[in-house]
Amino acid sequence: MSTASIPKKPASYQKDSGTVYNILFIIGLCHLLNDSIQSVIPAMFPILEKSMGLTFTQLGLIAFSLNMVSSVMQPVVGFYTDKRPMPYALPIGLTSSMLGVLGLAFAPSFITILLSVIFIGLGSAIFHPEGSRVAYMAAGNRRGLAQSIYQVGGNSGQALAPVITALILVPLGQFGAIWFTVVAALAVCFLIYIAKWYSTKLSIMKAERKAKPQVEHKSKSLSKAIRNALIIIIFIIFARSWYGSAISNFYAFYAIEKYDLTIATSQLYIFTFLVMGAVGTFLGGPLADRFGKRNVILVSLLATVPFTLLLPFVGPTASLILLGCIGIILMSSFSVTVVYAQELVPGKIGTMSGLTVGLAFGMGAIGSVALGAIIDTLGLTTTMIGVALLPVFGILAFLLPSDRKLLEWQQQ
Repeated sequence: MSTASIPKKPASYQKDSGTVYNILFIIGLCHLLNDSIQSVIPAMFPILEKSMGLTFTQLGLIAFSLNMVSSVMQPVVGFYTDKRPMPYALPIGLTSSMLGVLGLAFAPSFITILLSVIFIGLGSAIFHPEGSRVAYMAAGNRRGLAQSIYQVGGNSGQALAPVITALILVPLGQFGAIWFTVVAALAVCFLIYIAKWYSTKLSIMKAERKAKPQVEHKSKSLSKAIRNALIIIIFIIFARSWYGSAISNFYAFYAIEKYDLTIATSQLYIFTFLVMGAVGTFLGGPLADRFGKRNVILVSLLATVPFTLLLPFVGPTASLILLGCIGIILMSSFSVTVVYAQELVPGKIGTMSGLTVGLAFGMGAIGSVALGAIIDTLGLTTTMIGVALLPVFGILAFLLPSDRKLLEWQQQ
């Protein structure tokens, strides 16, 4: 094939084999904007409960609808776009979220709120696998760092929920959600730019793929090993997501009950966990590039265990410090599990990112319901002591293939 037939690379590529940092930071910012829109919904619960008289069951249905639509649809979207990449699905997805937020601001009834939330969940489901694909394509040889930049945007957006509640929703009420149409519109503009880069990159990749010989299919034994590794990754995501759900959804109640705190003060504990989790998400990628993805996954869970076991038995100041430590260590594997799954099945980037990230959302949603039922049955303190053992599941990472083995599989 002549070099003339390969599309010319735009200036933003710098070196095609290198890391495209401007694209990574823009997609990371869009992830922050997308997930801050999602965080509006649970942040609005006290407002909706008061203004519309919604029951806790109705609030639970809203949260469940959001998380299940956004999580279940992610691998579906990823599977489809692996076969037919759709660069402009990114701005279309955020447009759906923008319409959902607009509906949320003016919703007169529970059904209208539920429909608005479904639009937001659908937008998020479209954005996440395609956003992760963009990060993978822009990563060069620094996939851990690239995925960290992308994922830390989302974690930072989620951590904004307490700030959103205090600065916007408390003074403005339900109508305050209207401000997030501006956030969504800004994200749409950025994503149009990303989609143009994505389209050009796809053209280059297709041309390069035609120039390479076709790779033979993997053997059945290798496929079985990949399947087993994916099952282990799913168990690890289960443990991490359920523990994170226990802290973010119920630790405030535990702190109020045990330390006699106000609602406002208890939010500081959740904010600390979420913010330090965002820091851990960012650090995990570069650490994985340096020390290996399997090692980071293993350490991120097992090194958390002493802190989670201590947490239910210490005072208010020590618990704040422990929550920060747990957040930074536990969440250091968040982006790394995504990259590990992508490298297990390199031809299914969207499917694997949709499966791992979507699974984290879905597990969190199911965990919220299940943990709530366990708290009602066994009590808050007993449940918090019990969930402290969840990171022990990290020991399963010993069974994961090493990074060197992954590389060998990709070359077969």
